[in-house]
Amino acid sequence: MLLVLFTLWLTGAQALYESLFGASTPRTLTGLLTQVTSEPGGLTLLAAGSALGALFALVVLCTTVIAFPLLLDRDVGAYVAIETSLRAVMHNPVPMLAWGLIVGAGLFLGSLPLFVGLAVVLPIFGHATWHLYRKVVEPASVIRTASN
Repeated sequence: MLLVLFTLWLTGAQALYESLFGASTPRTLTGLLTQVTSEPGGLTLLAAGSALGALFALVVLCTTVIAFPLLLDRDVGAYVAIETSLRAVMHNPVPMLAWGLIVGAGLFLGSLPLFVGLAVVLPIFGHATWHLYRKVVEPASVIRTASN
Protein backbone atom coordinates (compact mmCIF):
# COMPACT_ATOMS: atom_id res chain seq x y z
CA MET A 1 0.00 0.00 0.00
CA LEU A 2 2.80 2.41 0.90
CA LEU A 3 4.58 1.64 -2.36
CA VAL A 4 1.41 2.48 -4.27
CA LEU A 5 1.00 5.74 -2.33
CA PHE A 6 4.65 6.63 -2.98
CA THR A 7 4.22 5.94 -6.69
CA LEU A 8 1.05 8.05 -6.81
CA TRP A 9 2.85 10.88 -5.01
CA LEU A 10 5.76 10.80 -7.47
CA THR A 11 3.36 10.67 -10.41
CA GLY A 12 1.35 13.57 -9.02
CA ALA A 13 4.49 15.63 -8.41
CA GLN A 14 5.75 14.94 -11.93
CA ALA A 15 2.36 15.85 -13.44
CA LEU A 16 2.28 19.09 -11.45
CA TYR A 17 5.80 20.01 -12.58
CA GLU A 18 5.07 19.21 -16.22
CA SER A 19 1.81 21.18 -16.15
CA LEU A 20 3.73 24.26 -14.99
CA PHE A 21 7.09 23.96 -16.77
CA GLY A 22 6.68 21.40 -19.55
CA ALA A 23 8.38 18.06 -20.04
CA SER A 24 11.99 19.28 -20.04
CA THR A 25 13.65 19.13 -16.64
CA PRO A 26 16.62 21.15 -15.38
CA ARG A 27 19.95 19.33 -15.42
CA THR A 28 21.17 20.51 -12.01
CA LEU A 29 19.76 21.34 -8.59
CA THR A 30 20.87 24.93 -9.10
CA GLY A 31 18.93 25.03 -12.37
CA LEU A 32 15.82 23.78 -10.58
CA LEU A 33 16.18 26.35 -7.80
CA THR A 34 16.65 29.11 -10.37
CA GLN A 35 13.60 27.92 -12.30
CA VAL A 36 11.40 27.79 -9.19
CA THR A 37 12.51 31.19 -7.88
CA SER A 38 12.57 33.13 -11.15
CA GLU A 39 9.83 31.74 -13.42
CA PRO A 40 6.11 32.54 -13.01
CA GLY A 41 5.02 28.99 -12.10
CA GLY A 42 7.62 28.67 -9.35
CA LEU A 43 5.47 29.88 -6.47
CA THR A 44 2.55 27.81 -7.75
CA LEU A 45 4.82 24.75 -7.80
CA LEU A 46 5.94 25.42 -4.22
CA ALA A 47 2.40 25.96 -2.92
CA ALA A 48 0.64 23.20 -4.84
CA GLY A 49 3.55 20.78 -4.40
CA SER A 50 3.60 21.36 -0.66
CA ALA A 51 -0.16 20.85 -0.46
CA LEU A 52 0.09 17.66 -2.51
CA GLY A 53 2.91 16.34 -0.33
CA ALA A 54 0.99 17.23 2.84
CA LEU A 55 -2.05 15.35 1.57
CA PHE A 56 -0.03 12.20 0.93
CA ALA A 57 1.76 12.57 4.28
CA LEU A 58 -1.61 12.85 6.03
CA VAL A 59 -2.88 9.66 4.37
CA VAL A 60 0.27 7.79 5.36
CA LEU A 61 0.09 9.10 8.93
CA CYS A 62 -3.57 8.16 9.32
CA THR A 63 -3.10 4.65 7.97
CA THR A 64 0.17 3.72 9.70
CA VAL A 65 0.59 5.62 12.98
CA ILE A 66 -0.89 2.74 14.98
CA ALA A 67 -0.79 0.01 12.33
CA PHE A 68 2.90 -0.91 12.53
CA PRO A 69 3.11 -1.33 16.31
CA LEU A 70 -0.23 -3.18 16.28
CA LEU A 71 1.05 -5.64 13.67
CA LEU A 72 4.11 -6.28 15.85
CA ASP A 73 2.12 -6.64 19.07
CA ARG A 74 -0.91 -8.69 18.05
CA ASP A 75 -1.95 -11.37 15.61
CA VAL A 76 -4.04 -9.14 13.32
CA GLY A 77 -4.07 -8.53 9.59
CA ALA A 78 -3.15 -5.39 7.71
CA TYR A 79 -6.79 -4.39 7.19
CA VAL A 80 -7.53 -4.45 10.94
CA ALA A 81 -4.31 -2.58 11.69
CA ILE A 82 -5.07 0.17 9.17
CA GLU A 83 -8.67 0.44 10.35
CA THR A 84 -7.50 0.73 13.96
CA SER A 85 -5.02 3.41 12.97
CA LEU A 86 -7.73 5.40 11.17
CA ARG A 87 -10.05 5.14 14.18
CA ALA A 88 -7.26 6.24 16.54
CA VAL A 89 -6.59 9.33 14.41
CA MET A 90 -10.31 10.16 14.20
CA HIS A 91 -10.66 9.94 18.01
CA ASN A 92 -7.46 11.93 18.67
CA PRO A 93 -6.96 14.26 15.68
CA VAL A 94 -5.00 17.07 17.35
CA PRO A 95 -2.42 14.91 19.18
CA MET A 96 -1.99 12.69 16.11
CA LEU A 97 -1.46 15.67 13.78
CA ALA A 98 0.97 17.14 16.31
CA TRP A 99 2.82 13.81 16.35
CA GLY A 100 2.98 13.88 12.55
CA LEU A 101 4.48 17.38 12.61
CA ILE A 102 7.00 16.36 15.28
CA VAL A 103 8.06 13.34 13.21
CA GLY A 104 8.32 15.42 10.04
CA ALA A 105 10.42 18.10 11.75
CA GLY A 106 12.61 15.48 13.43
CA LEU A 107 13.24 13.65 10.17
CA PHE A 108 14.10 16.93 8.46
CA LEU A 109 16.52 17.95 11.22
CA GLY A 110 18.01 14.45 11.38
CA SER A 111 18.64 14.55 7.64
CA LEU A 112 20.54 17.84 7.69
CA PRO A 113 23.91 16.53 8.91
CA LEU A 114 24.28 14.19 5.88
CA PHE A 115 21.56 11.89 7.29
CA VAL A 116 23.77 10.96 10.27
CA GLY A 117 21.27 12.54 12.66
CA LEU A 118 18.75 9.88 11.66
CA ALA A 119 20.80 7.39 13.69
CA VAL A 120 19.69 9.36 16.75
CA VAL A 121 16.21 10.42 15.65
CA LEU A 122 14.83 7.11 14.35
CA PRO A 123 15.33 5.03 17.52
CA ILE A 124 13.78 7.81 19.59
CA PHE A 125 10.76 7.95 17.27
CA GLY A 126 10.45 4.17 17.31
CA HIS A 127 10.39 4.15 21.11
CA ALA A 128 7.97 7.07 21.28
CA THR A 129 5.67 5.47 18.70
CA TRP A 130 5.50 2.31 20.79
CA HIS A 131 4.45 4.36 23.83
CA LEU A 132 1.89 6.25 21.71
CA TYR A 133 0.44 2.94 20.58
CA ARG A 134 0.29 1.60 24.14
CA LYS A 135 -1.55 4.75 25.30
CA VAL A 136 -4.09 4.73 22.47
CA VAL A 137 -4.90 1.02 22.06
CA GLU A 138 -6.24 -1.06 24.94
CA PRO A 139 -4.06 -3.96 26.05
CA ALA A 140 -5.05 -7.32 24.58
CA SER A 141 -5.77 -8.71 28.09
CA VAL A 142 -8.46 -6.04 28.66
CA ILE A 143 -10.11 -6.86 25.34
CA ARG A 144 -10.15 -10.62 26.08
CA THR A 145 -11.56 -10.05 29.58
CA ALA A 146 -14.29 -7.74 28.29
CA SER A 147 -15.42 -10.19 25.61
CA ASN A 148 -15.70 -13.16 28.03
